[in-house]
Amino acid sequence: MAKETPTTSKFLSFMCLFMFMLNFQSSHGEQEYKLLLSFKASIHFDPLHSLSNWVNTSSDTICKWHGVVCDNWSHVNSVSLSGKNISGEISSSILQLPHVTNLDLSNNQLVGDIVFNSQVLSSLRYLNLSNNNLTGSLPQSLFSTSFINLETLDLVNNMFSGKIPDQIGLLSSLKYLDLGGNVLVGKIPNSITNMTCLEYLTLASNQLVGEIPTEIFRMKKLKYIYLGYNNLSGEIPKNIGKLFSLNHLNLAYNNLTGTIPESLGNLTSLQYLFLYQNKLTGPIPQTIFELKNLISLDLSDNSLSGEISNLVVHLQKLEILQLFSNNFTGKIPNTIASLPHLQVLQLWSNKLTGEIPQELGKNNNLTILDLSSNNLTGKIPNSLCASKNLYKLILFSNSFKGEIPKELTSCRTLQRVRLQNNNLSGKLPFEMTKLPLIYLLDISGNKLSGRIDDRKWNMPSLQMLNLANNNFSGELPNSFGTEKLEGLDLSENQFSGNIPISFRNLPELVQLKLNNNKFFGNIPEELFKCNKLVALDLSNNQLSGKIPAKLAEMPVLGLLDLSENQFSGEIPKSLGSIESLVEVNISFNHFHGSLPSTEAFFAINASSVAGNNLCDHNGDDSNGLPPCKSDQFNSTTLFVLICFLLGFVALVGAGFLLVFIRRRKKGVEIRRFENEDGSWEVMFFDSKGLKLINVEDVLSSVKEGKVISKGKNWVSYEGKCVSNEMQFVVKEISDLNYLPLSFWDDAVEFGKKVRHVNIVKLIGMFKCGKRGYLVYENEEGKKLSEIVYNLSWERRKKIAVGVAKAIKFLQCECLWNGLVGEVSPEIVLVDGKGVARLMLNPPGIGTDFKGFVSSAYVAPEERKGKDVTEKSEIYGFGVMVIELLTGRSPLDIEAGNGIHHKNNIVEWARYCYSDCHIDTWIDHVIMKGGDASTYENDIVETMNLALHCTATDPTARPCARDVLKALETNTFTFC
Repeated sequence: MAKETPTTSKFLSFMCLFMFMLNFQSSHGEQEYKLLLSFKASIHFDPLHSLSNWVNTSSDTICKWHGVVCDNWSHVNSVSLSGKNISGEISSSILQLPHVTNLDLSNNQLVGDIVFNSQVLSSLRYLNLSNNNLTGSLPQSLFSTSFINLETLDLVNNMFSGKIPDQIGLLSSLKYLDLGGNVLVGKIPNSITNMTCLEYLTLASNQLVGEIPTEIFRMKKLKYIYLGYNNLSGEIPKNIGKLFSLNHLNLAYNNLTGTIPESLGNLTSLQYLFLYQNKLTGPIPQTIFELKNLISLDLSDNSLSGEISNLVVHLQKLEILQLFSNNFTGKIPNTIASLPHLQVLQLWSNKLTGEIPQELGKNNNLTILDLSSNNLTGKIPNSLCASKNLYKLILFSNSFKGEIPKELTSCRTLQRVRLQNNNLSGKLPFEMTKLPLIYLLDISGNKLSGRIDDRKWNMPSLQMLNLANNNFSGELPNSFGTEKLEGLDLSENQFSGNIPISFRNLPELVQLKLNNNKFFGNIPEELFKCNKLVALDLSNNQLSGKIPAKLAEMPVLGLLDLSENQFSGEIPKSLGSIESLVEVNISFNHFHGSLPSTEAFFAINASSVAGNNLCDHNGDDSNGLPPCKSDQFNSTTLFVLICFLLGFVALVGAGFLLVFIRRRKKGVEIRRFENEDGSWEVMFFDSKGLKLINVEDVLSSVKEGKVISKGKNWVSYEGKCVSNEMQFVVKEISDLNYLPLSFWDDAVEFGKKVRHVNIVKLIGMFKCGKRGYLVYENEEGKKLSEIVYNLSWERRKKIAVGVAKAIKFLQCECLWNGLVGEVSPEIVLVDGKGVARLMLNPPGIGTDFKGFVSSAYVAPEERKGKDVTEKSEIYGFGVMVIELLTGRSPLDIEAGNGIHHKNNIVEWARYCYSDCHIDTWIDHVIMKGGDASTYENDIVETMNLALHCTATDPTARPCARDVLKALETNTFTFC
């Protein structure tokens, strides 16, 4: 045997070590291979085929798999599958890779709880699971010394619940922490202040309570703090001013009290300071104006007081200044005009006095200026549009005087101008009627005068023009230079002459108000070519002639006011056939003859027909008209017949009194009869229902029909006529005694007036004692709540437009002053073509679906017991749009927490939108039939609209007309 040399011995040792390493790597490679395949097996949907090359061949190939990166020893070092839209249950296997330092599964559709093996993942440096649908509590094992090397932890926009673990401070190496957009509760642990390496802290859009930790000053490296959209209380810690590296400080949408700490003036690196929507009091500390790097300052929606200091001049980098909805007094400082980068200045709803700084705009870069609802005086400065970028000018409800500046009228970037309710005088400048981008011009309620037909109008974008309540005179122009005009209000002026036939060139016209002027002559038949006209008010003029028969061809006319004119002749019988017509006023003219006996005139009252020579052939004295002579015999004959029938039924002694007493209540035909259940009152608003549906059909449907939905005091059933195939929906009200006294009358008004293609029609009502039944037309389709997660972007947008049309009709056109309550996907039916229809209750019933609908749809003012207005419905619509955009419902965000709390889906959406997580929204709507790149701008702008609709302050929400316009045109600028 050969003698072993030292060289041979070393070689053998090396070979043994080499073989050991190979075996070690092979075993670990096999382990990683199995873990990755296990993760793939948990994925149900991979639309981009991101895992297509993760195939079951050999462990040697895993380093070539998509999204997988290996180190020099062929160990899996990184897995990055961000934004692949993969869905499925998150597998614990992906969290057991022993050598991974970087794990990024963000922006997908992963669900389930996460389970960590703290011993295996000790090398992890970067963990990003943001923008998924992960649930459960934050894993305790993650917040331990085993993850002491972790530098980035991003779990934003999931559905994690429970408290933040107290041991979170053990992650001492963490630089980036984002737990925002979840449903975390409890207090912020004090131990978080042990994370002295942290630079980025986000806990926004949760349900956190309590105070901000007072020892936050220990986190010296913090650059970004986002704690907004929670329920935090107490004062802002005074020692927060020791965080000298801070760049962003966002504490918005909380319940913080006290004053703004003067120590904030020490944060010389601060660029963004957001303290809006809290309960802060006192003045703005003078030290705030020492933050010379500040770009955006938003202190709006608080109870701050005092004056705005001239020291604002020190904020030379400031671009956005928002101090609206506070109690500021005094003058707007002149020095504000010296800020060279100022773009947005919003000081509305304060108590400011004095004049606008005369140099404002001259040295700024203004794009938005809103000083409305203050006590400002003086003239409007000439320089506001010196930057040539101003597009939104809102100065209404002040006491400005003088003329509209000519320099302002050459501002060709203007889109929205609201100067109403001031003391402006002089003529309407020629140049203003040539501005190309203005879509809303409201200068009503001033003292403007002169003619408007002495120039050529050229406003191609104009949709809303309001010149009402001024002193304009002369004739109207033949054209306003636009075919987009929807609303034209020229009322309460001194206009004269004939109504122009050129109105026929306004195909989008919805509202035309010419009342309280001096127009004369006939109504031009050309006017009736405006097929979208809903409201026509020609009252208090000197118009004459007959009502044109073509008026009956108006398809959606809802309001017609011809009162206080010189009209004569008979009322065309065809006028009563307009189904949409719900309010008519023909008083104080020279009409004669009878009223049309059709639905349009059922609701007419005495004041609407007074001052004519009219009669009523129905013999109904509720309108103050005498019966027509030719009808007296018919009335007597009817009385005799009723008496005969009563006697006949009494003799027969049948179980049913088949006697119907017919009358009109507020213009609606009512039938009363009795059976073994008692005395019934029946009303129908639809001729088909009147002929086909009877009380037996309703009662059998309640007894045998399928339950569709339930509320607090009502149940809806599928209904079907016994004697024919007509289907309907019947809503049984359990006890009318628990409803407002006005409920039945309100329901009558609802049935008469609420008629729209996007609203399910109420066709009849049955009442017996304390029981009530509402009968609706049957509509094919499913509730939006059932299909919202499987829709293309085009269909989502179509649904939003349909609901917006319904709300606009209710609030702006149908002339019914009742509110329908909160708007939610539970009351939206969507048919196979994507047409949305609202299934509404008359006021008083409510839309409480016994816990199935989140309180998130209820506006904040309603939850606080304040008055509910039309803007409360806009809030619910905004929440619904957020759900349409994101595929997340409020109940998802609430994650089963059974208590009513703040509207977290709104807070979550605001946080994601404002902090530039826009790609989240895009990912959520990459559904069937949609390409994100094609619709990206549309999606982002629609979210902008939704956030406007869900503003906490009702006055900051857009009106229904603006909402619909925004959806249809993508013009998202509101006052």
